[in-house]
Amino acid sequence: MTKVKTILVSQPEPKIENSPYFDLQEKQKVKIDFRPFIHVEGVDAKEVRQQKVDLSHYTAIILTSRNSVDHFFRVADEMRFKVPDSLKYFCQSEAVAYYLQKYVVYRKRKIYVGKRTFSDLTSLIKKYKDEHFLLPTTDKLKPEVPETLDGLNVKWKQAVFYKTVISDLSDLENVTYDILVFFSPSGIESLFHNFPGFKQNETRIAVFGNTTIKAVEDHGLRVDIAAPTPETPSMTMALDKYIDKMNKRK
Repeated sequence: MTKVKTILVSQPEPKIENSPYFDLQEKQKVKIDFRPFIHVEGVDAKEVRQQKVDLSHYTAIILTSRNSVDHFFRVADEMRFKVPDSLKYFCQSEAVAYYLQKYVVYRKRKIYVGKRTFSDLTSLIKKYKDEHFLLPTTDKLKPEVPETLDGLNVKWKQAVFYKTVISDLSDLENVTYDILVFFSPSGIESLFHNFPGFKQNETRIAVFGNTTIKAVEDHGLRVDIAAPTPETPSMTMALDKYIDKMNKRK
């Protein structure tokens, strides 16, 4: 394997100046490009109504991502629905709860926050089992989310407010990178949709999460870098360790 000089991360470029990717680029003297292999498109209010969703029927909303926040308020606006002050917000993480401030006055709302994963929210949801919960989500929802809610015996409904769509990557057809970085099975799906004849050869593939590892292996590809692990809990740490090993060889 050759030294690592170029990396393509299949996500949007970080908007924060102190991103660990920028630190990695500076430390290892490598070129890191960012390009979303998938993107989100909103479902219009008419299509939401066809799912038999009446926003006035729900007293609580479960928000798993910033996308779910954006598209809930977008659909509410399209439906001319005034979101009541009494609505309870159950946010999967602090990052989602913080983002909610874009739309509501935080201190005047009932907001409940999990630590990081969806299962962290279950104890909070169970405390309010008499609420009517709405889960605005993508068409690519992980099955454990509805399974978990069903197990809580609460009144809830899932509705698709936005869809995950494969991005056009045709301009990358003749561009090569030493490492491709993936975070979801959808990213692998996009790779083969855009480049059906993709051959890995000496391209290293870095993946985050077990479902992404499985998607890579199901397509007959080789996983060279995997995260999270106890030693490298983040993707940037896993990349840093691998580059150290490859680029310092005599």
